[in-house]
Amino acid sequence: MSQGIPRVQAMVTVALLALAGWAAAADAQPATPRMKLGAYYFAGWAGQCPYDDGKPEHAWAKGMPTHYTQKLATEFAGRTPLWGWRDDTPALMERQIDLAADNGIAYFSFCWYWHKNKGPIDVQAIADDPKHLPMNLFMQARNNSRMEFSLLVANHGGYEIVGLDAWKQAADYWITLFKHPRYLRVEGKPLLVIFSPRGANKEGLAYLQAAARKAGFPGVAVACCGSGKPEDGFAIKTAYNVTPKGTWESKKSEKHTYQEIVEADAQAWQGTPGQPYIPVATQGWDRRPWEALNGAGFGKGVPVSWYFEKATPAQFGGLLERMAQWMDANPTLVTKDRLAIIYAWNEIGEGGWLVPCKDDPDAAYLKAIRRVVLGK
Repeated sequence: MSQGIPRVQAMVTVALLALAGWAAAADAQPATPRMKLGAYYFAGWAGQCPYDDGKPEHAWAKGMPTHYTQKLATEFAGRTPLWGWRDDTPALMERQIDLAADNGIAYFSFCWYWHKNKGPIDVQAIADDPKHLPMNLFMQARNNSRMEFSLLVANHGGYEIVGLDAWKQAADYWITLFKHPRYLRVEGKPLLVIFSPRGANKEGLAYLQAAARKAGFPGVAVACCGSGKPEDGFAIKTAYNVTPKGTWESKKSEKHTYQEIVEADAQAWQGTPGQPYIPVATQGWDRRPWEALNGAGFGKGVPVSWYFEKATPAQFGGLLERMAQWMDANPTLVTKDRLAIIYAWNEIGEGGWLVPCKDDPDAAYLKAIRRVVLGK
């Protein structure tokens, strides 16, 4: 009897160790995401700041990227990413991929810009645009198997695609990117988001579909930011960011609460079975660092709007939870793979960003995403 006790104890110990190992292994397994959540990626943190001209009064701009401003150097220095302002190295892109993937972000939607404005395609100018460098680094990253990527075509002032011929040229160019193994697809179709659907060309989008099928795709899932009809080529609707009515009308720098953004976002989540919606969660809006005049802002200063209190991580997590519940309650109004997106990964100058910074060194906003999306 006494000889059997050690044996039983050993068996129990082995069983407990096995159970602990199983629990650890189970904990290590990735949770099933509640949605396929992405983030818009603004690549304004490469290239050369226009004020980096060697003048003593512009010493703050030395070595800084294109969209850095004096206000970001002074009054809004708390927004400085932990790795600094530049995002133009392979190592940093790989670090961002790991950071995003670890916290439940499945894809980046990179802003993409046409060259030349209102003219024919200029492939070299597209290649040389520093705003395209991070996307190229993503495509080359050794760890890009952890995420996917897609394009947001920013066809606004300065980068407008005008005329059928230009849209055909754009389509042929985009298809070369669609062929990348990590390009995001919706039911087999590459996803393409058009920022300003008013400037889209119906015949050009029809050409895009035909060219994509010729290239071996079942078509392209074209989404519009704002209003766009299925018969004009838009199978999906979404937005870039959503702020309350009045944000722009007053043309005043006026402080408002983040809860107003939350309610505006929730009201915007409207799709149909025939044109599903990719819901957007706006992380913030405060672009005073760009609005400043006399060289302290971006360029000569951008148009003034309301600005909103910075959300707490709990408030932002609450918006994501509300979005997940809306998707659960409306499965026919979203894409089959439950696409959703955040504004933004790094629209730091506009006040919407997730990257850890001096004011958020512990990446609290990313942890809020992980809790909602992955449940841990």
